[in-house]
Amino acid sequence: MGIVFYKKPKLVNPAMIVGWPGIGNIGLTAVDTLRSMLNAELFAEIESWQFFYPRKVVIKSGLLEELEFPANKFYFQKTNNGHFIFFIGDEQPKKQSSEYAEGEDAYRMANLVLDVAEEFGCRRVYTSGAAVALIHHSMKSRVWAVPNTETLIEEVKRYHNTILMSEIEGKGERGFISGLNGLLLGVAKKRGFEGVCLMGEIPIYL
Repeated sequence: MGIVFYKKPKLVNPAMIVGWPGIGNIGLTAVDTLRSMLNAELFAEIESWQFFYPRKVVIKSGLLEELEFPANKFYFQKTNNGHFIFFIGDEQPKKQSSEYAEGEDAYRMANLVLDVAEEFGCRRVYTSGAAVALIHHSMKSRVWAVPNTETLIEEVKRYHNTILMSEIEGKGERGFISGLNGLLLGVAKKRGFEGVCLMGEIPIYL
């Protein structure tokens, strides 16, 4: 129960990039596209049966062959710009009464993801999601950023078209990240990982 490894690659100070479904699937699409472009290789996955009900039952030649659960998989790639681990989750564990991930299962999922980050010596963890904003779809979207340590603030500000969530007008220097994108960032801080959540703006009417 927990994490199943298919191989254990030798990685040097990798960054971990995490994607889950969310509003518009903006974050998940961004992370999965990057994983695909880099042709990252599957090396491990979280056993999903402890977190989710099966999506469907697979029947072949009249016999029940298997139960299909939402996938939660880890991929890796080595590039000239560094080593990377990608985590792609099909679903976020949540209570029936909640729209977003919360509770014991969500906390265990976050820690399992970070267990892999720790095992391979990850230097930083990125999560990715959507920022609902009062913009028109013809406008160029900005990226809202939330670092989990003060030392990352100046670095984040140097990126083009990126703004700290706390500096968005009307936020009162405060903000809220729902689901596992926020929870993972908080657990990462508790466990000593640098972390940044990056959220692409999406028009509120979408």
